[in-house]
Amino acid sequence: MRRFVKIFAYIAAGLLAAILLVAAIFVLRPAYTPPISSTPGHVSVASLEKIKLGGVDQYILIRGRSVSNPVLLFLHGGPGMPMMYLAHKFQHPLEETFTVVQWDRRGAGKSYNPNIPADTIRVSQEVSDTRDLVNLLRKRFHQQRIYLVGHSYGSYLGMLVIKRYPRLFKAYVGIGQMACSDRQSRAIQDNWIREQAVASNNAEALNAVNGARLYDREQWLFQFGGELRGATSFIPLILTGLGAPEYTFTDAMNVRKGVSFTHKHLKYDVIQGALIDSVTSVDIPVYFFTGRFDETDPYQCTARYFELLHAPKKMLIWFDHSAHFPFLEEPNGFANELEKIAR
Repeated sequence: MRRFVKIFAYIAAGLLAAILLVAAIFVLRPAYTPPISSTPGHVSVASLEKIKLGGVDQYILIRGRSVSNPVLLFLHGGPGMPMMYLAHKFQHPLEETFTVVQWDRRGAGKSYNPNIPADTIRVSQEVSDTRDLVNLLRKRFHQQRIYLVGHSYGSYLGMLVIKRYPRLFKAYVGIGQMACSDRQSRAIQDNWIREQAVASNNAEALNAVNGARLYDREQWLFQFGGELRGATSFIPLILTGLGAPEYTFTDAMNVRKGVSFTHKHLKYDVIQGALIDSVTSVDIPVYFFTGRFDETDPYQCTARYFELLHAPKKMLIWFDHSAHFPFLEEPNGFANELEKIAR
């Protein structure tokens, strides 16, 4: 018996050592992006870079099968919630058609730094940073115009950018397109949460939404599938992000810090009020990619904005099995629709 106890102890010690080694490798591993093999006549790009925009170091990820393909720049949401750490989960099909650029804006994700001057965390600075990055990409890849995609808060920023600098872009795609005022969006969300609470006999949610005090809407948007279909919390996004080779352990830990930092300091200093009232016309083609179940940026507001918006060409494309993240919830359909736009 003593012999078996000793053997078991050795096995347990070995397993613990292996777990600690794997954990250490994960914590200490450097950030990188996997290479993309070039094909005859085409030069690929797979680059994770630190650049300076508006005097602040910021990170971009550039990936594509051919540098001659059109450039597609993503503007992440939040504000302050990066998309780069999710890119490995959905963008590989896009890399065949586009040179895809993910960008962690100042204060977000890999670009988080507590020493960034708080007074530069403002929408006007983000518009300026976006313009500077677009011009850098245009020059680097020898293209007059590029494609711009904005998700959630990034769709707010995206509309402001294309309104001000239409000649830089071939087309714009808004995912979970912001449109209404915060007050209007919250009213729609509260009504929906109340309906879901009654239907599911969820007394906790009903008490929260009917209470006079502030409550965590996002908790219930997740719980009832209005943010990410098939998930009841943010955990699937976190787990996806932990698998991103472009992120170190420290980068992953900085995601929440960047969100808090940005929310605390961001100044809305470009337009007064909501996009639906202030940006009613643009001079380039516009496509809204909208999840049927999106209650985070309520699909009703997006559809209303689409009807009111004047553009040379516009399309509202529905994703029938998605909420707020069609690129994760329906990645193949998402890639197909973007490829159609570039044809």
